[in-house]
Amino acid sequence: MSNIDKISIAITREQHEKIKAAVEAGAYATTSEVIRDALRDWEFREELRRLERERIGQLWDEGIASGPGRECSLEDIIERARSRAAGTEIERSS
Repeated sequence: MSNIDKISIAITREQHEKIKAAVEAGAYATTSEVIRDALRDWEFREELRRLERERIGQLWDEGIASGPGRECSLEDIIERARSRAAGTEIERSS
């Protein structure tokens, strides 16, 4: 690793014990590696959240662009879903 910044963090005694146990069990070489792994997981989850927000925004825009909503019964929705699943999609009534 080329550039390493050292920081100080406060964790609970239980967290510290779990980190030490992971190192002692050989799952990680050092306590720093445990923290770096946790940060990589956090970064990955943050990226997924960003992508989800982006996708929700796209779906929202598509919904708005598709025009006004239409009323239909639950039976109509179920029948359309069954038709799609069977590959015989039926026309929507306006």
